[in-house]
Amino acid sequence: MSVASAIRPKLHVREKGTRGPALVFLHYYGGSSRTWTPIIDALPADTHTVAVDLRGWGQSEKPEDGYTLASLADDVEALITAKGLTDFVLVGHSMGGKVSQLLASRHPAGLRGLILIAPATPTPLALPAEALNGFANVYDTRESIEAALENMLVSEPLPHDLHEQVIADSLSGAPGAKAGWPLVMSQEDISGELAGIRVPVLVIAGGADRVDPVEAHQTELLPRLSDVEFHVLPGIGHLVPLQAPVDVAALMSTFLARSIHALT
Repeated sequence: MSVASAIRPKLHVREKGTRGPALVFLHYYGGSSRTWTPIIDALPADTHTVAVDLRGWGQSEKPEDGYTLASLADDVEALITAKGLTDFVLVGHSMGGKVSQLLASRHPAGLRGLILIAPATPTPLALPAEALNGFANVYDTRESIEAALENMLVSEPLPHDLHEQVIADSLSGAPGAKAGWPLVMSQEDISGELAGIRVPVLVIAGGADRVDPVEAHQTELLPRLSDVEFHVLPGIGHLVPLQAPVDVAALMSTFLARSIHALT
């Protein structure tokens, strides 16, 4: 590991509420902490939420290197420690879901549960090198981002404000962050690590997701988890937090009440 990647970047967070356990939100490739705002707004008032801009995205620092699953998990673990969170649940979407799987497998002190929303699978993304290289440039222009939205990310157009948010967040990523997911992190195999996850897990999938389809969760993720419940939202694409925030918040609240708060 280089010296640069060993230095923890300063991460921007959006934090609100006090009622725990704290929900620590990790966003998708191209997203930011504000991806989670619709879900946070739909959760019960005063829920303690900590939404993170991952390394290279949003308002967080943008180092040249360190774009690996381990580095991102290390960043988040250091943030949790610095904030003194001793009772928390990890919530990850897509890329953030894979980072959350790795971090949860380390069973950090205070982890109470894991919520995965349209998560990337723990196994390598099965795409040819040419496609992965093209993927690394998908967030370079407004036109290419809009094409990704139309063809891959959503099952129906987003409201104008969310559409513009996705474009702005995608464009703002550091070069290393834009290349790091398709060329490095999506190809990392952490399937052997999932046996280390010792907390209840909720997986929520979009029934019309073309990035991480339902079948991928059923074959690559669910069999590797020992305590898991699985829900599919019909007709919803990959950007589940933006397309179905009220449904997701309801499923999260039920899961927390049944599997987390009940253990208190």
